[in-house]
Amino acid sequence: MRRITALLALLATVTALAGCTSGSSKKAVEHLPAVAPHCEPLSGGACLLPFPSNAFTASDPSSPTGRRLALDASVMPKNTAGTPVDPAEWNRADGFSPGSPILVMVPGFDAAAAHLPAPGTIATSEAPGSAIVLLDATTGTRQPFWVDADPSGLLTIRPAIALHEAHRYVVGLTRNLAPAATWPAFLAIRDGTRTDAPAVETRRAAIGAAIADLTKAGVAKADLALAWDFTVASAASLAGRLLHMRDDAFASLGSNGGAPSFHVDKVDPAPTPDLARRVTGTFTVPRYLTGDGGPGQRFLLGPDGLPTRNGNQQANFVCVIPKAAASKPAQAIVYGHGLLGSASEVDGFGPLAQAGDAVLCGTDWIGMSSADIPNLISVLGDLTRFPTVVDRLQQAVLDMQFLARLLKDPKGFATDPAFQLGGHPAIKPGEVFFNGNSQGGILGGAATAVSTEWTRAVLGVPGMNFSTLIPRSVDFSRFATFLGASYRSAVDQALALALMQLLWDRGEADGYAAHMTDDPYPGTPKHTVLLIEAFGDHQVANVTTQVEARTIGARIHQPALQSGRTGAGDPYWGLDPIPAGAYPGNALVVWDYGSPAPPDAATPPTDGNDPHGSGAAEPRVAALALAFFAGALTDVCHGQACTSTVGG
Repeated sequence: MRRITALLALLATVTALAGCTSGSSKKAVEHLPAVAPHCEPLSGGACLLPFPSNAFTASDPSSPTGRRLALDASVMPKNTAGTPVDPAEWNRADGFSPGSPILVMVPGFDAAAAHLPAPGTIATSEAPGSAIVLLDATTGTRQPFWVDADPSGLLTIRPAIALHEAHRYVVGLTRNLAPAATWPAFLAIRDGTRTDAPAVETRRAAIGAAIADLTKAGVAKADLALAWDFTVASAASLAGRLLHMRDDAFASLGSNGGAPSFHVDKVDPAPTPDLARRVTGTFTVPRYLTGDGGPGQRFLLGPDGLPTRNGNQQANFVCVIPKAAASKPAQAIVYGHGLLGSASEVDGFGPLAQAGDAVLCGTDWIGMSSADIPNLISVLGDLTRFPTVVDRLQQAVLDMQFLARLLKDPKGFATDPAFQLGGHPAIKPGEVFFNGNSQGGILGGAATAVSTEWTRAVLGVPGMNFSTLIPRSVDFSRFATFLGASYRSAVDQALALALMQLLWDRGEADGYAAHMTDDPYPGTPKHTVLLIEAFGDHQVANVTTQVEARTIGARIHQPALQSGRTGAGDPYWGLDPIPAGAYPGNALVVWDYGSPAPPDAATPPTDGNDPHGSGAAEPRVAALALAFFAGALTDVCHGQACTSTVGG
């Protein structure tokens, strides 16, 4: 009997093995193509796609996220000289950008059949049947987005609200997106099939966790064609350097506070009919850059990775004082200039200064000022140099804070005869505001978030996230030529913008928006912010303004536009209306100067007049800003959409 039982068991084993080798539906081992070292093995295509991905991070228990970027030079984009981007500065980050473009190549993608969310149909991205799912795995909630699609099949998933710091996110693509597209490495992991590819097996646990997160969120496992995860950088990684510089620099003024030193170089009396004086000079700011701090310089970092002081440097200032200040002290406003401009942009604000009895002072926004243009062009030829831009931007934000202190402190500008009219200081002490336009609105979001000097800011024609803005701006076409000459493939150019955004976050609103208003950084007051959008803006894409508005919790003036002006869908999805009456909170007001609606695609608007600068000629825009500085938002459009013909 024992012999018969043993023979039957042996027969059963042989039969089972025969079945495995003669047409079993599930292979024992999946043979996959070799994957180059340090690549994401899921896509089988471009080495860094999909991006961002935790495949390019390593465990780091010392960081707030528990991760650290671990990009290898061998996989970084190469310029036409064959030089890869040096990832050293990127690898200091403990996660990816909160506004990172999420890039994935989808073979056989059919844009017409996919029905992907557009800027006007963001609500569909959170629907149960969405072909793409962006999931906050930390909270288990779906995140809104839209998709920019390239004819090559490169999809760019753009978050419609900044992703949460230090949260882990999962991206899922379903078979509905492109039925013909297959990612064998992912399918092997999904289906539990072993492979002979060590790189794939290394990713099995992480991808399995991503699949489990999506399944828990209601996405059927069998419907998934591709899934991966990534981690967003922490507040310390994004803003830690600038906050350290701020605290260290202001501590140098003394424990009881104080004003920086300054020098008046020139006083021009009555330069325009509205102005009593134009005052220029310099002020002293602690320097955290190497050398003389000029274009091309980097931070001097200490052992803790934070900027170390390197003596002092002189920042310039240009101030305009209205004639009205002879009667009573004027309110003080720090002004942030436009794209690659300079502090002298305040010269055009004489009428506003006189109407609002305001002294406006600006300083060059170094890093992206007129003096930085040669360095910016060199950066586009070799992105390893990009940190030189971002480090100078952070120094510029510190300069803005010191300028604000000089305006509000009685021991500052008010002590100099150049800032005195009628026998009294021309500046009202104790309070200062911020106003930035265009680039000044974009970078001004970062300056506002870290400011201990002002609590109210007007950001005119602003936005955030240069990686979203650049493809949609007429201003960057000439710079795109330089970038395209150095990084020629569409994938490398898209990756270049994604990589740049990781560092740009340290100097623009995208890295700070979560703390700009109601959730301030430690030792920082809450801020109230007014965003002013020009509908159809050719230079700063409206979608970037709307993402910022959602992120900072702004309410929108309604009706935002007249009926029929929005184009398809609702671009202002997710924004609650401003309540009736005087409103003290964060707000977005849209001004329509008659320009055509912007395209949904990631291309610059070019039809009709560019309304970008039209607000300067519309007196109600100035009235809106001045009333906001006075303490509350006033409805200067009297319950109607804000329209104007000045840009016609």
